[in-house]
Amino acid sequence: PRVLIAEDDYLVSEMVKGLLSEMGYAVAGVASTGQEALSMTQQLQPDVVLMDIRMPDMDGIEATRLITQRYPTPVVMLTAYETPELVQASSEAGAGAFLVKPPNAAEIQRTVTIAMARCADLRKLRVLNAELQARNEELDAFAHTVAHDLKDLLARIVGFAEAVVDNLGTLAPHELETHLRTISQGGRKMGEIIDALLLLAGVHKIEVAVAPLNM
Repeated sequence: PRVLIAEDDYLVSEMVKGLLSEMGYAVAGVASTGQEALSMTQQLQPDVVLMDIRMPDMDGIEATRLITQRYPTPVVMLTAYETPELVQASSEAGAGAFLVKPPNAAEIQRTVTIAMARCADLRKLRVLNAELQARNEELDAFAHTVAHDLKDLLARIVGFAEAVVDNLGTLAPHELETHLRTISQGGRKMGEIIDALLLLAGVHKIEVAVAPLNM
């Protein structure tokens, strides 16, 4: 994997770079500030970022949050000490794992693997959430359309039924027949829509046999 090191301490940065090289990792670049880490992540597109928490101009937590939002990339937090508050803040920002200074090769490999796996899971979750949101929006639009159609049909049925009741003694036979036929047609149409809704509600439970269709 290509690794971006975001560390303002030169000695720590060089030590991590040496360990990564010995392990066969490629060092994509070295950033000494949070803002540099952000821009270099965009430009270099590394596979993982080793991010120091305390850095000039923008701390590692804020840089991680922006990287996660803009250029989803696995981030491992580099920290001299690990507290519950730092763990929570970093996790909420999107960090996938923690690496306590001074790191060793085994810890680097473990945390990089964890961060990359977690980031992959988060990407899949974002895709699923986006698909779910799109489906919910489609269902909302569909429900609005169906409700509008049913309301129109119901208004016709009620309107003609009230006309029959109010004018029963004065309606000519053909007028009465027309009104009743309109009521009947509206009721059948509403029944068809309701049957279609019931079919749609249960279709996900039906096992469909897929076969070629002669068009």
